[in-house]
Amino acid sequence: MNYRCPICSQTLQLIQQTWCCDNNHRFDCAKEGYVNLLPVQKKRSKDPGDSKEMMFARREFLNQGYYQFMSDRVNQLALEFAPDAIHGLDIGCGEGYYSHRLQRVMQTRGEFSLNGVDISKSALKYAAKRYKEIDFCVASSFEMPFEDNSFDFMLRIYAPSQDAELHRVVKSGGILITVSAGPQHHFALKQRIYEQPRSHPDIVSQIEGFELIHGERVQQLLQLEDPTDIANFLVMTPYNWKFTAEQKQAMTTAKFSCELDFKIEVFRAS
Repeated sequence: MNYRCPICSQTLQLIQQTWCCDNNHRFDCAKEGYVNLLPVQKKRSKDPGDSKEMMFARREFLNQGYYQFMSDRVNQLALEFAPDAIHGLDIGCGEGYYSHRLQRVMQTRGEFSLNGVDISKSALKYAAKRYKEIDFCVASSFEMPFEDNSFDFMLRIYAPSQDAELHRVVKSGGILITVSAGPQHHFALKQRIYEQPRSHPDIVSQIEGFELIHGERVQQLLQLEDPTDIANFLVMTPYNWKFTAEQKQAMTTAKFSCELDFKIEVFRAS
């Protein structure tokens, strides 16, 4: 899998440890193994993506297996709907937890290579160091550094993206699996924040250039007792900043339960 230059869109070639295009734009591979294809002129901040604190909390939380049931179901659907996929992409791959588990399952039935893309350099440092068999790059999901028609399978868990860009990099007939929040996801947290908490909208997603071929919800009650796990869970959610330090401290001194509700949808590219 070759990248394309994020500056001029020419194909990049790997020469020793540097990706180069014909216009001599050069991108060095980091010692961990990933490549940064997010030019400084396209950054919206000095260090885009999730903070190191959020990345660390999510990494530690996911490694405890609390979201494994969702990952397992995604991987089952990947085997069912994309049994012949060879080239995959994890969009917004973060620390590589879902990427690694997906690749391991897909390789049980034959050849399968996986790319991971995320805007957070901190997350990819960890991912590339731990999962060396996956090709990771720092880039925006709104302007991905891949050639047209590169992938026959794509996974997008919570990551924002543009419909046109998704359709550009996927092959005709390729499969996209998306995961987003179901109606009751993290409702217990909302109850602690809002006087009248609202459920997430229960709507069928539409992605231009793709046909929805399957949809389902997977749910489980998250029950936490370890103070460290509770603290990591709070930090990794988008509601973290709404709690005071005193509220967070109080929540970590008692058992905590919260709804997990994931909406999983499977699309086929036209």
